[in-house]
Amino acid sequence: MTETRENRLKRLQIRCWRRGTKEMDLLFGPFADTGLKDLEDVQLDAFEALMEENDQDLYLWISGADAEPAHHLPAIQMVRNFHKIG
Repeated sequence: MTETRENRLKRLQIRCWRRGTKEMDLLFGPFADTGLKDLEDVQLDAFEALMEENDQDLYLWISGADAEPAHHLPAIQMVRNFHKIG
């Protein structure tokens, strides 16, 4: 069964607000509230793949404390740009 775009966006939004650490909730939640609806499907795919990573790695990558994997750079950069990080 194919998921509708609307359901996918809702699922990702909930996932962004319930990451497991408050820091990640605050980084991803507001982005999901305002930015997800404007993403193209390929960007949503990249963002959803990023959501599979653990919070500790995500925080280091987004903050720039550790180098991010090249395949996640586009999705990480979207979140960084949203929060005006780096």
